[in-house]
Order: sequence, then C-alpha cells, then structure tokens
Amino acid sequence: MRIGLAVPQYGRFASLGSLRLVAWEAEAMGFDSLWVGDRLLTPLEPRDRYPGGDGLIPKEHGVFLDPFAVLTVAASLTSRVRLGASALNACWYAPPLLARSLTTIDRLSDGRLDVGLGLGWSSDEYAAVGVPWQSRAARYEATLDALEAIWHSDPVAYSTELWTVAPSHIHPKPVGRPPLYLAGFAPDALARIGRRADGWLTAALPLPMLIPMWDAVRRSAEAAGRDPEALRMVMRANPIITRAGQGTPPVSGTVAQIAGYLAEAAAAGVHEIFLDLQLTARDDQHLLKLAEEFRSHLT
Repeated sequence: MRIGLAVPQYGRFASLGSLRLVAWEAEAMGFDSLWVGDRLLTPLEPRDRYPGGDGLIPKEHGVFLDPFAVLTVAASLTSRVRLGASALNACWYAPPLLARSLTTIDRLSDGRLDVGLGLGWSSDEYAAVGVPWQSRAARYEATLDALEAIWHSDPVAYSTELWTVAPSHIHPKPVGRPPLYLAGFAPDALARIGRRADGWLTAALPLPMLIPMWDAVRRSAEAAGRDPEALRMVMRANPIITRAGQGTPPVSGTVAQIAGYLAEAAAAGVHEIFLDLQLTARDDQHLLKLAEEFRSHLT
C-alpha cells in the first residue's frame, strides 16, 4: 500500500513556509505522494450541506490556496513523490485551460502527476464561476472527452454544444498518460469510474459501505470490457485526533485507532491512503509528528 499526505493548503497552513517545510519533510520521510483539494468559497448561508460530519463547512476552509499553484510549488520542491488532486472540480474549468494547467504540472514534475477530478458538491460555487448546476454530469463527461482529445490527439479537433476547438495543435502533451482518478459515491459516479478511469478517489468510509461501492466500480469496468484488476482505489482520510476512548474511527480517534482502521481498509482492497491532517494539527511540526506516527503504524 502506498501512503500519501495532503500538503499545506488551507486554514492556518495556507502559507509558502508551511508548504515548503511539509513537502520537503514528507518526501524525506518516505511518503509516496502529496495531494491537494479544490475549494473556492465558503458561503455564509450555503444552499447545500457539506458532505461529511455535521454537514457544516469546516471553518478552516475559509482560507484556501489554489490547487494548481500549490501542486506547482510542490513539484519544484520534490523529485520523487507523486502529485495528485482529490479532487479538482472539473466542471469549473474550460477543458483547454484545465488541460494546459495539468499538463504544465505534469511536465514540470517529470511526469509525476496523478489527475484527480470530481463533480463537486456546492451549487454556490458553480454559481460563482457561472457554470450551470443542472446537467453537470453531462458537462463532466464532455470535459473528460475533451481532455482525452487534447492530450492524445494531434491536431486536436472537437465540437459540442458547450465548446468548440477548431483543428489545432495543442502542445505540450503530458509525459506519457497521466493516471486519471475520479471521485464520487452515487451509482452513476461509480459506473463512470469503472467505464473510463484508472481508479477511484474515495473517502474514509465504514468498510461495510466502502466494499460494495468498490465492487460496483469493478463490475462496471468488467461490463465495459476493461480489466478490473488494473483499477486502483485511493482513499482520503481526514482524521480528528482525540484521546483514547473519545473518538469513533474512521472519523476520529487516536493515531493507533485510525491507523488500525486504515490497515483494515488496505486489507479490504485500498491501494493508496493519503492523510489530510490540516483539520487536527496545531502547527507544522505537529502535522509532521502526526504524519510520522501514522507512517510508522502503516509501514
């Protein structure tokens, strides 16, 4: 199992100093990957519930650095770790611009990018970028089609009711083919992952929920004529560290308790776990201490 870490991006950790320190130290510790998320705003009266916990957007998300910029800086600070997103809100971005940003990161990191995309959950954020909330799944599919065309065709040409690219050269191309991971938990999302992704971006769910969803992804891949064994499951864990007896894994608990759940998830089929400790760490040094404690439990 591979182990990754979310790099400083939001809340008290949204600074170059934190990003520089944690990226350097995480690679030196032996972590396999570094990850970012994608958040645009925190509405005062949200139309939609935050998908986790009590349904409220974490106050730490009130300050959130741009994921493309953070990944670019992380690429410049490291030489070995993979760089991923869990997950970029694909529909916010015009495909040629999204492709250019991702390709740039992939090239500047010598091919270390793992592309992670999702639909997002906030209709307020869609409204803020002028993208319709309705029919977003169709826009998502069209975005994936456009990325495939831009990255793997020369010249590039495609036309839909959303976008038109006249026959054009779009360079550079990525280094090889960046792995594509998709997020989602609804049946249609799981089916999409099986049909066209290299893997699933999931969250730390109770195993009785996680395993049937993964089975659905694998069945979809098989129905599409793809090899389900080639797919990978990548799990984001956002633990809140508590004293012994005061937590409920996988949401909260001691490092040992959360690590025990993560080890069970790995045994159930999770290929990579990355830890986002920004909601529970007090400062950079505390974050690195927790990261090393988790790594020692899991390796």
